Amino acid sequence: MELFFLSGLILFAFFVSISVVFLLYHKSYASHPNLPRGKMGLPFIGESLEFLSTGRKGHPQKFIYDRMAKFSSQVFKTSILGEPVAVLCGAAGNKFLFSNENKLVTAWWPSSVNKIFPSSLQTSSKEESKKMRKLLPNFMKPEALQRYIGIMDTIAQRHFESGWDGKQEVIVFPLAKSYTFWLACRLFLSIEDPKHVEKFADPFNALASGIISIPIDLPGTPFNRAIKASNLIREELRSIIKQRKIDLAENKASPTQDILSYMLLFTDDNGQFMNEMDIADKILGLLIGGHDTASAAITFVVKYLAELPEIYNEVLKEQMEIAKSKKPGELLNWDDIQKMKYSWNVACEVMRLAPPLQGAFREAINEFIFAGFSIPKGWKLYWSANSTHRNPEYFPEPEKFDPTRFEGNGPAPYSYVPFGGGPRMCPGKEYARLEILVFMHNVVKRFSWEKLLPDEKIIVDPMPIPAKGLPVRLLPHNA
Repeated sequence: MELFFLSGLILFAFFVSISVVFLLYHKSYASHPNLPRGKMGLPFIGESLEFLSTGRKGHPQKFIYDRMAKFSSQVFKTSILGEPVAVLCGAAGNKFLFSNENKLVTAWWPSSVNKIFPSSLQTSSKEESKKMRKLLPNFMKPEALQRYIGIMDTIAQRHFESGWDGKQEVIVFPLAKSYTFWLACRLFLSIEDPKHVEKFADPFNALASGIISIPIDLPGTPFNRAIKASNLIREELRSIIKQRKIDLAENKASPTQDILSYMLLFTDDNGQFMNEMDIADKILGLLIGGHDTASAAITFVVKYLAELPEIYNEVLKEQMEIAKSKKPGELLNWDDIQKMKYSWNVACEVMRLAPPLQGAFREAINEFIFAGFSIPKGWKLYWSANSTHRNPEYFPEPEKFDPTRFEGNGPAPYSYVPFGGGPRMCPGKEYARLEILVFMHNVVKRFSWEKLLPDEKIIVDPMPIPAKGLPVRLLPHNA
């Protein structure tokens, strides 16, 4: 009887405490006048489960469009990852966020990012983001990348010889990851030995899959595996950095051979060089940013070319004209890339329908007004590519695959945002364009292909990925 009474008391206390938390939770938001319409969901959890589950079901746009229809096509409130969030929609919302970086809003990352990248704890991931945006443009601008196109083509050819040639069937997504990772290792670190690249691959995949996860550091969790993997990779990077310092001092390495040399010689406004841990973390971040998104885009290029033979034939025609103009053994160059206009329009349409980056978070530095609503200081903000990419207001017949959308002046400003926009345009956009086009050239001149799973499900977690990795049957042109 006493046990029954005690259990009842505990349950009563539990429900009272939950009710109090629930009331305080909603009261804290109600205290701000003129907030956007929307719903905050459950305490602590908010609407995170629905936000994530629509992606895992392959329909990330559903979360956005349902609330745009119910509350506002410009802005609505929700709660994601334990934070109050205002979701800004449409081209006007994108323009506002991208144009007010470090004025009204700043970059925001989940706490897991700071824990996996220890050097960012000394300043914050926001400060690190600012540093990277200062550092990268000189290396990533088109005139700097031109000299690497031949290297990209060489690695692509070696990739296809080792992973595709002689195979009847392949799984595209892991191969795309292998290609983009090999490229990143070569161009960022001058590592091109496949065995050395492979040494990085497994821990790197563990890091990439756990970086935006629930930050529970217990054995076996994705977050714990990501921390272990980052420590392992960081130690390997530090040994590479130490050796490069020696090689630069002895003129055995070039100051312009890759981004590692560039970082080692880069000084801040006070004339200070970056320390080794800082460089290792920045290289890690670049490997993640330049690898996962591009491999997802490449996978979906292969998917859509399998589904749309008339589009494939036009890409093949353009690429074979370039191939026929080359001497035996001659590598691709900048002029060849500039001729790949139709191929790039196809890749852009792929990224409209399956944006590798679904959106990103910001944080309000100060309270401000958007579309007539107050956004409190400290609130998180989210922009979603899907609020415009599949919106008939910006793209008529949005479900139709139509590369001509990108001819002439292309889409309306801030409506097409796979790389962000305005001052927040991704500094790696040109690098991504080159690695995607070099891949397209090499794959279509070798093969056509068929999907082995016609109705393969797409999951978004956090990038779009075919559930089984996109298995295809290869049909070599020379067969």
